Amino acid sequence: MNAKLNAVLFPLLVALVIFLPGNAISEEYIIAVLANRGLTVAEKEWNPTAEYLSAQVGHSFSVVPMDDTALYNSVKNGKVDFFYTNSAMYVELSKLHNARAIATLINRHKDNPLEEWGSAIIVKRESPVKTLADFRGKDFICRGLTAFGGWLMAKRSFIESGLDPEREFKSLRSTPTHDNVVYAVYNGAADGGSVRTGTLEKMAADGKIKIEDFRVIQQVQDGFPLAHSTKLYPEYPMAACSHVPDSLADAVAEALTALSPSQPAAAAAKITGWKKPADYSPVTECLIIVQHGPYAGMDLPNRESESVKMPRKGGVAKRKARE
Repeated sequence: MNAKLNAVLFPLLVALVIFLPGNAISEEYIIAVLANRGLTVAEKEWNPTAEYLSAQVGHSFSVVPMDDTALYNSVKNGKVDFFYTNSAMYVELSKLHNARAIATLINRHKDNPLEEWGSAIIVKRESPVKTLADFRGKDFICRGLTAFGGWLMAKRSFIESGLDPEREFKSLRSTPTHDNVVYAVYNGAADGGSVRTGTLEKMAADGKIKIEDFRVIQQVQDGFPLAHSTKLYPEYPMAACSHVPDSLADAVAEALTALSPSQPAAAAAKITGWKKPADYSPVTECLIIVQHGPYAGMDLPNRESESVKMPRKGGVAKRKARE
């Protein structure tokens, strides 16, 4: 009954946030949360953070889980006050709408703190695909074409390997959640897919899949405890929208960074806590390489631009022979 009720109420709440002016639904400060594993999961994981902030900061906070489009538009139109989203969406919203990161997530895997994340390019165990090049002519699925860990990180890896995914895949489709990507690969609906680090491990821990049924293509061996195919980037930020007073943003940042792993908010979100904002310039670099959003047409401002020619109109990047 609760699940059915949530399925009805959350879309209505999101609609109210998007279409009503300012904070018309209440005087609460609204935190938009990217629901990349679904609305119900996001609600369960992040409502305790709103309760924690309400107790620590002295103002009322509420969490509203949203998909990519709803979150982006809510920030753009000033309908929310804070937001928690992937690193790439944050960088884009910071550039276009003056949002600022106030804290960076410290994730957790088996009690080990993780301050970075990446993407895993996966296939079913018995798949003939062994390398990135083997995806030519194959069906590929991702969480969303604008999702950072769900697609853009993997897209960079394909481009830098000499493969243009938009032109050389048989098909490139998206689905709303990382879990759906995993199920599509397992059920044969796609030859491969990309998911954020930790997706396979969490689904296996939840009893949803057997991790041995999958392989990670071009798996990086760098000591990071979660299987991944790509470079690693700074974890998700909590960000304040441009209209939020500095004093309030600073108070929220202070409360978040004071959160300990043993407190209910951290336990519910399955995280270690938060730290001061990370340097998100590596994310900007990735977005330039894949020519995403406001970074389309831009070149890298550092010496790496000498060895990577940026793709134009879907064209694949080329590397010099020295590599």
